[in-house]
Parts: sequence; structure tokens; C-alpha cells
Amino acid sequence: MNRAARALLLLAAVPFTLGAAKPRLVPDVSQSRIEIQYSFTGAELLLFGAILYPGGRVPDEAADIAVVVKGPVQPLVIREKQKVAGIWMNVDSARFRSAPAFYAVASSRPLAKLVDERMAAIYELGVQNLQLSPGSGLAPEVQRRFETGLIELMQRKQLYSENPTGVQITGGVLYRARIRIPARVPVGNYTAETFLIKDGRVLAGAVRDVRVEKLGFERFVARAADRWSLAYGLVAVGLSLFLGWAAGAFFQRR
Repeated sequence: MNRAARALLLLAAVPFTLGAAKPRLVPDVSQSRIEIQYSFTGAELLLFGAILYPGGRVPDEAADIAVVVKGPVQPLVIREKQKVAGIWMNVDSARFRSAPAFYAVASSRPLAKLVDERMAAIYELGVQNLQLSPGSGLAPEVQRRFETGLIELMQRKQLYSENPTGVQITGGVLYRARIRIPARVPVGNYTAETFLIKDGRVLAGAVRDVRVEKLGFERFVARAADRWSLAYGLVAVGLSLFLGWAAGAFFQRR
């Protein structure tokens, strides 16, 4: 779902009764750009902000907050291995036209207590509600098996995560959440979305952009691999052969 469609859903979720006042979110992030260098071991992204209630009056039953950090969307192919004649082989595969390379959600309470399945699916709240856009003509039960496998694989890599108590709300107005960005996170454009939820409905939403990019030698290598893939491959093979020959020559002398 693109950002324009998400914005329309956010607007549709709020009742447009004439003169009705609505709460608003004022969000921010600790870093709008995360730089990956040779010593990068991961980062911690802080999402924080305030809830502005009409007239400054905080309701007796304060609303909840859910934050989602996601991106970049990319096509993926998942292969399933099975043991055939004692050898592990790829026997089946499924293609996804678009799947987030990173997804993390944190909330003030477990998502199941905040929204129903329909609302969770609309706003992609929870890893089980990601819109993965399957591109293979597989049977529904087979496709679901591959979707489950994809989610489990990304969770093991710490690229998909959920934290049901990861948002702290102070005084019913101020909120904050910390999202761990692992060292192997892909570069690209990310979105940090904040949702204000009450009585199973999304009352307000806001988005901030985050950029993850490589710097220095890592950036040069990444660009070389992308722009001059053939030359990059030949250099990599040549360098591997040279290092192997040099190591063999060194040990022969000893």
C-alpha cells in the first residue's frame, strides 16, 4: 500500500462531523538519517512526540499508541529446501512482488487488545498483517506456508519484530518508543508511522521519513556492485584467486 492510499485511510478513520474536534499527533524521530560505516553494529531509533487533545483536556481513558518502522519495499524469492536422496535441495519456491526488507512495530499494549483483525490488516499492524503481494500462482495453503516461512526467516535475522509493551505514555500526552535497527539492515528509504488508537479505531496518524545509507568505502563498494556489476564480479573473483594464491605461497615458504 503506497503512502497516498495510507493517508486516505488515515483520513477515513476519523469521523468528519462538522465542527467535531479531533486529537492530533506531533511526532518526531531521533535520527532522520542513519549512516552505515565499517564499524556499524546497529542503531537505536527513538520515536517520540505528543498527543494534542481538543482544548488540552486529556480524557479519563487515554488512548494508546502504536509505532511502525518499515522499509524499503522490494521483491523477494523464498525457496524451500527438502532432503532428497540424502541431499538438501531446493524443491519449491514462491515469489513476492513487494515485501518490506525491515518491519518493526511497538505498542503501548498488545495489538490484539487495541484493534480487531480488520483494522490491523488495514494499517498492517503486526507481522501477520503485512501485505506481501504474492507473485506466484500457488495454491492458497501453499502460499500461506511460504508467507509464514518468510516471516520466520526475517524474524531470525532480526529484520521483523514486535514489541507489545515498547511504547511508554507519560501523563496521557507524551509518548516514546525505541526501535532497534540491526547491523544488517538494508539501505533505503524508511517510514516511521505513529497511530493514535482508542476503542478499536485509529483516531490519528502521522509519518516521518528515515533514510538509511552507507558512507565511505562501504558506499563505494555498494555503488560499484550496482552500477558495474560485471566488472565488480570479475574483480571480486580475481581478488579471491590472488588471496588464495598468496596464502598458499606464504605457507609453502614456511
